[in-house]
Amino acid sequence: MNSNDIKRHLRSMEQIPTLIYLIKWLVICTLVGATVGSISAFFLYSLDWATTWREAHLWIIALLPLGGFIIGLFYHLYGTSVVKGNNLLLEEFHSPSKIIPFRMVPLVLFGTILTHLFGGSAGREGTAVQMGGAIADRFTKLLRLPKSDRKILLIAGISAGFAAVFGTPLAGGIFALEVLVLGRIRLDAIVPSFIAAILANYTCELWGATHTHYHINHVPAMTPAHLLWALLAGIIFGLVAMSFSKITHFWGRLFGKHIAYPPLRPVIGGSVIALSVYLLGTTKYIGLGVPMIVDAFDIQLNSYDFVLKILFTSFTLGAGFKGGEVTPLFFIGATLGNVLIWFIPLPMSLLAGMGFVAVFAGATNTPIACTVMGIELFGIDSGVFIALACGTAYLFSGHSGVYSSQIIGSPKHENLQEEKGLPLSQVKKKRQQE
Repeated sequence: MNSNDIKRHLRSMEQIPTLIYLIKWLVICTLVGATVGSISAFFLYSLDWATTWREAHLWIIALLPLGGFIIGLFYHLYGTSVVKGNNLLLEEFHSPSKIIPFRMVPLVLFGTILTHLFGGSAGREGTAVQMGGAIADRFTKLLRLPKSDRKILLIAGISAGFAAVFGTPLAGGIFALEVLVLGRIRLDAIVPSFIAAILANYTCELWGATHTHYHINHVPAMTPAHLLWALLAGIIFGLVAMSFSKITHFWGRLFGKHIAYPPLRPVIGGSVIALSVYLLGTTKYIGLGVPMIVDAFDIQLNSYDFVLKILFTSFTLGAGFKGGEVTPLFFIGATLGNVLIWFIPLPMSLLAGMGFVAVFAGATNTPIACTVMGIELFGIDSGVFIALACGTAYLFSGHSGVYSSQIIGSPKHENLQEEKGLPLSQVKKKRQQE
C-alpha cells in the first residue's frame, strides 16, 4: 500500500474526525464544567447560609417586600435583556441572535439568594441552568466558535448547571438534550452534554458541596395490579404538574397586566407572602422545603401541603422573584405522593419518590431525564415504577409547561399535530382562535 492509498484510507475513516471532535469538546467542556461547577458550589453554600440565617431570624420575612423591590429594581435597571431567564436560553438556541449577556449570572445568582434569604418560595434549578448557559456562551466568543457549535455549547452549559446543583450528572446530561424541544432529543450533542455534566458535578463536589439523599424503603414486585396503580398515580401527577404550570403563568400575566412598574410587582407579592407566612405560623412552605421533602418519604403529612406549596411557589415566581421551579416541584410531587397512600395501595416512600420526579417530568416535559434522575437518586429497584409515573405524567400534563418557549417537536397526541412547531406560549392562543 503506497502513501496515496494510506491517505485515501484515512480520509474514508469516520473515526478520525470523530476523535478530533471528541478531543475538542473534552477541552471545551472541561472549561465549562470547572467554571459552572465552581460557581454552583458557591451558589449551594450561599443558599444553605441564607436558609439557615432566615430560620434563625424569622423577622427578616417581614422585609420580603423590600427584598422583592431590590430584586425588581436591579432587573428593571440592568436586567431587561435577561429577565426571561430559562426561556431566553431556549429562544437563543432556536433563533440565535446574540451572545447571552454575562450579567445574567450575577443578577440571577444574587436575586435567588435574596429570594431565599427574605422568605420567598422558589428553587435553584432555574438559577443554575441560567448561570450555566450564560457562562458557557461566553466561550462562544472567546473561542470564536461557529453557530452550530454554539448550540452544543448552550446544551453543555445547561447540563453542567443542572448536574452540579442536584448531584445527578446522568439526568443533567439528558435534561439538557430533552428540554429544548418537546418530544425530541438532540443526540448530536450527547457526548459534550454528558462530559460537561460529569465534570461540573465532580468540580462542585471537590469544593465540598453536598446534596440531599433520599431513600425508598420498600419496592414491591411489578404485578398487573401495581402497574395499573402506578399509571393512575402518574395521571394524577401529570394533572398537578399542568396545574402548577398554568397557575404560575396566570400569576405572571396578572402582575404584568395590573402593575406597570416591574419593581413594584415583587413588593406587592412579597407583602402577600409575608402576611401569609405570619397567618399560617409556619415557614415550611417557603424556601426550598427540603426538610418536608425528606419527611414525605417516612411520615404521614397533611393532605393540603402540596396545594399550599403550589400557591406559594407560583405566586413567588409570578410576582417576579428569582429562583427555579424544580425543587418546589420535588416538594409538590413528594407530598402529593405521600397523600396518595390513602387510596393507592403502594408503599408511601415509593409514591413519594414517584411523585418527586413525575411532577417535575410533567411540568418540564422531560420524562426520560426525570426517569434517570429517579434511578440516580433512589436506585434501580424503583426504576420501573419511576418510568411509568414519569411517562404517564408527561402525557397527562398536556401541551403545557413551566418553560413557555419550549418548542413542540413531537405532539403528545395524534389529534394535536397542528400544534407541531409552536412554542408552548402560543398553544392557548391557537386553541382560542379555533
